Amino acid sequence: MGKKFNIITATDSYKVGHYPIYPKKLEILRSYFEARVGAKYSYTVMFGLQYIIKEYLAGVVVTKKKIDEAEKKFNKHFMGKKIFNREGWEYILKVHGGKLPVSIKAVREGTIVPISNVLMCIENTDPACAWLVNYLETLLVQVWYPITVCTRSHVMKQRILAALEKSGDPSLVMFKLHDFGFRGSTSVESAGLGGAAHLINFWGTDTFAGIELLEEYYDGDNVPPLGYPGFSIVATEHSTITSHGRENESAAVGQLLEANPDGFVACVGDSYDIDNFCLKIVGEDHKATILARDGTFVVRPDSGDPHEVLPRILGHLWKCFGGTTNAKGYRVLDSHVRVIQGDGIDDNSIVTIMDAVMAAGYSIDNLAFGSGGGLLQKLDRDTQRFAFKCCQVRIDGKDFDVYKAPSTDHTKDSKRGDLKLVVDPVTQYKTVTQDEPGINVLEVFFANGDLHIDDNLNDIRLRAA
Repeated sequence: MGKKFNIITATDSYKVGHYPIYPKKLEILRSYFEARVGAKYSYTVMFGLQYIIKEYLAGVVVTKKKIDEAEKKFNKHFMGKKIFNREGWEYILKVHGGKLPVSIKAVREGTIVPISNVLMCIENTDPACAWLVNYLETLLVQVWYPITVCTRSHVMKQRILAALEKSGDPSLVMFKLHDFGFRGSTSVESAGLGGAAHLINFWGTDTFAGIELLEEYYDGDNVPPLGYPGFSIVATEHSTITSHGRENESAAVGQLLEANPDGFVACVGDSYDIDNFCLKIVGEDHKATILARDGTFVVRPDSGDPHEVLPRILGHLWKCFGGTTNAKGYRVLDSHVRVIQGDGIDDNSIVTIMDAVMAAGYSIDNLAFGSGGGLLQKLDRDTQRFAFKCCQVRIDGKDFDVYKAPSTDHTKDSKRGDLKLVVDPVTQYKTVTQDEPGINVLEVFFANGDLHIDDNLNDIRLRAA
């Protein structure tokens, strides 16, 4: 939606009436964003703020037309009660030319920060616009989604790496988790954000919206080492097999191989009988063709309990194609055949599935994983317990620390003061106030309508790695 979107209406409705409730003579309001204590993962990987700034905040975003539209809509929305801050928005238009008089400091994207540390700080740059800071909370907090996907993808990468280090070749990790989440996303935009977040950590995806977002907002084209943000392979779905009829399943596989005489191809194998598919269709009917190809045929089971199915079909393929036992004592199939598990994969199941495969004696070199809902959808803002809170105000020239400390839940206690994030030799990252020692690693991303940091995909990947 971008600049067609009205920044004035892009807020929680109740914030429209906040401007006259703040303290009189309020000059500066400072707020911050963090993952609170109790988050699922012990750290976060920063990603997505640059997109939000470029798409929604940068440049001239306040116009008379947008002010008129917002006033008309809010008067209806609040049942005739005229609480809309027209004077405040007209001030931004007149004095700042429609640009937002706020400053946003944040950690660079790709940075890995332990939870309970500030990731972003925002404050107004014009004393007349202190009310604007938390008005923008609604939009800014939506960075929770790409951060959480990027973090989950990073966690899954570490878990796959651990299994590869135990059983095989860790250098294969970049293609071990494939994004299958486009169809399960709530919108094209969310698929783009989530898909892009995953591509900070891996190279495999079928969510092309993520690639396009990285190209447009993160200089993602021609990115090293392979020249593009993400990659896929030719693969079947059930319709491409079942449309031939059950009796012609083997012929359908033959047609796939004829159309793709080399390279990687993946074929769904459970349309009818996964055991027959591996032992007869792949292991007998097309064995010679598969072995003669300059490429790899990937079997994709899509049902059943993968803890049981995967060791079994790996055994079938070992029986038919053989392989080698690596120096770590695990079996690695002949390079012409591999397996991808794309059903039921999330950050927890991937560990127990890999454990089952290794317990059966097979290296994780033999496997890749596809994840859809478990990667892009089975999460929310509370997965990492993200919160945006006011921490300091300036009233009539004097600064006052602001905080919340609910007696019913101290995990929701908020930070206080003018905050910064410093690097500590012991704890790595530590949130302190500006008057404490340490150089602030939060950098100005945005100020007074202008983008100050424009990171590229390669640099973000290097930080996350």
